[in-house]
Amino acid sequence: MSSYSPAETAEKSGFSIDTLRYYEKIGLLSGIARNASGRRVFSDDDLQWLDMLRCLRGTGMPIAEMLRYSELARGGGETVQERLELLQAHDRRVEEQIATLCAQQEQIKTKIGFYRGAVASCEPATASA
Repeated sequence: MSSYSPAETAEKSGFSIDTLRYYEKIGLLSGIARNASGRRVFSDDDLQWLDMLRCLRGTGMPIAEMLRYSELARGGGETVQERLELLQAHDRRVEEQIATLCAQQEQIKTKIGFYRGAVASCEPATASA
């Protein structure tokens, strides 16, 4: 198994070193190993967990809910049902966000079409037209 310094982890995960520290401080990252000099050392498992946190955060999950998910994940097999329910509820919110974004995108495309038509009607006729 590979190990990574905080700087390498920041580069690989896309999180800043400050965010890694913050996530560890609030409990989103737990059990981070330390080397002989006391510096944090991250594993491939930590990188996978950070990838999941990025996904959850990127899809709008609040930090408090991410903390709950983290607590449940540390809780072992008896928390699987609750983790499933938490992720299903989040997935429903993501679906609603996607539907809203699609509707808004259609409105934007309609306006783009309007402006393309306006620009085309203002262009001077060319000799080849």
